[in-house]
Amino acid sequence: MLMVLVTAMPVAAASPWWEHYEQRDTYRCGTLGEVVLERNDTQASLLSGRLRSTLFRERSDAPGMRYSSGRLRVILSGDELVLEQLPQRLTCQRTESA
Repeated sequence: MLMVLVTAMPVAAASPWWEHYEQRDTYRCGTLGEVVLERNDTQASLLSGRLRSTLFRERSDAPGMRYSSGRLRVILSGDELVLEQLPQRLTCQRTESA
């Protein structure tokens, strides 16, 4: 599923307006292309190509902000975004454009 989620397709435009995400950042995930993470305090939307996953904020003592949706977890720490669907783990770096 993780490899299906992150593709080399152009990044999706945006989430629906009613989801009201306050932050939007683009991340480069190596040869797999770019993903967009839109987020607020309670949920996030991960956009890759035409695919969109909605994730909900996890409360955790571990470093970084964590969002999850079943088997997929997103960990945001500074300019680094980790997409985790065990046993797979992909690290992405924030780009300047969003």
